[in-house]
Amino acid sequence: MAAITMEELDALLTPGQTIAGLDLGTETIGLAVSDLSRSLASPRPVIKRKKFTLDAQVLLTALARDNAGAAVIGLPVNMDGSEGPRAQATRAFVRNMAEKSDLPFVFWDERLSTVAAERALIEMDVSRMKRKGRIDSAAASFILQGALDRLSGLRRAARSSSGDG
Repeated sequence: MAAITMEELDALLTPGQTIAGLDLGTETIGLAVSDLSRSLASPRPVIKRKKFTLDAQVLLTALARDNAGAAVIGLPVNMDGSEGPRAQATRAFVRNMAEKSDLPFVFWDERLSTVAAERALIEMDVSRMKRKGRIDSAAASFILQGALDRLSGLRRAARSSSGDG
């Protein structure tokens, strides 16, 4: 399975599965994972990128360890909404992952997630050196938290429209 929409995500997950968040960088892959209630994102250690086959293996092992049923991956859209080379590379990454796993991926507009993550780390008084090692996973947490909040909103809307409300 490759990319799905946020609206399709909830129906694919089973109880006990988490959702992963990914921030794909050129040198690292930031990783975050939801709690079992799928309401809170927590950062995990970054994955140092080497080559795709190794990166995919390390990533899939980490996702299996956290029982991830899907991954939300940040799509680096330009501020004007257009997609440049980094967005194309992210889409290619997901296409290549689809050949190695049935894990569904959801693209998430990640504009300003790294900026927000860096601000949060600065506010927590994390040194510049430590920020460098944590920024991608913090950005993955911001991406995932935004997606979890959206998923929660979709669930609320579905309940209220069905009268369960």
